[in-house]
Formats: sequence, C-alpha cells, structure tokens
Amino acid sequence: MWALVEDNNVTQVFTRPKAITIGDNQYPSNIMSVWSAEDLEAIGIYEVVVDNTNLKDKEYYINTNQSFDFADGTVTASYGTATAKALDDVTEDDGSVTKGLKTLHKETINEQAGGILSATDWYRIREADGGTAVPSNVSTHRTAVRTKANAMCTQIDGAADVDALAALYEYTNTGTEEEPVFTRPLGEFPELD
Repeated sequence: MWALVEDNNVTQVFTRPKAITIGDNQYPSNIMSVWSAEDLEAIGIYEVVVDNTNLKDKEYYINTNQSFDFADGTVTASYGTATAKALDDVTEDDGSVTKGLKTLHKETINEQAGGILSATDWYRIREADGGTAVPSNVSTHRTAVRTKANAMCTQIDGAADVDALAALYEYTNTGTEEEPVFTRPLGEFPELD
C-alpha cells in the first residue's frame, strides 16, 4: 500500500499500483513496484507502514477504518479503538431484534450438534418404522452430543464479556512439546465409538 503525501499531508492512498498524475507529470502504475523507495519518496509517494496495535478480531469487535498519518518521513496506517460487539440481543426502536454474540454462538453450537445427530437419525427412523432398537452406543452418543451442546451453551451464556467469550474458543497445548494435545475451554463434541 502506498500514499501520496503533499504539503506533509496524506492526500491519496493506493492499495494496488496505479497510474498517477502529480503536478504536470504522469507516471505509470509500475513505478510503485519498480522504483526504489527513495525515488518514490522524491515525488511524494511513500510505502505505508500498517500499525495493527488496535486491530481486534472482527468476529468479536467492530474496528474503525484506518487513518493515515505522515510524520518523520513515514506514512502510518492505524486503527482507532475497536468497539466490542453486543453480547446480548438488542431490541431496536422499531421492535426488531439484533442477535448478540451469545445467541449467534449458541445457534452455531446447536447447528453443529444437529449435524452430528443427523448422521444417526436413520437409527431412530428405523426404530419408529420397524421396531428395530437403536444400538445402545448410538443412543449413548446421541445423549452425549445433546448434553455437550447444552454445556457449551451454558458456558457461552456465562461469558462476562467479549474477551471471555473469545477465550472459550482458544486452543492451548495441554500436552507436551513432543506429544501436543490441543484443547479449548469450550471442549469438543463426543465422537461415536
């Protein structure tokens, strides 16, 4: 990414090479990839240094647009303070409801559980249609999936803030360096034996 600096102010930003006119001179787009940084700076074009210090995970936060600043011969693109998304559902003035992160995450958990259970639904249908009993390991697994989904939803409901919710999904190595075992506080759905 490059920026055109005129009178010590960033006047244009280029996310990709682009032909540009500066004063009476027209330059082709390839100057940004062919010319040296010194040659570009001589005509007012600087490579942008991106500062992601305030950039947060967009699943959990609303980031600001980048702002561009020129100081000490460097153009810096930086973000303002990110705003956490709503954890809980928000009822708008018109009566509509915007789902909060907790609701969205619980819906995802329940969809995942439904997908896992759908693989063994045919056992239940076979039992209802013809009376052939569902194998005990399948029944046990189905119960365990529903129990785990409920436990995950309870953990999500218990998250005090956005960072606590995000932490439920973060994997850490609970094993050794030689034999790593990655787990997350939310856990995983059980597998069918």
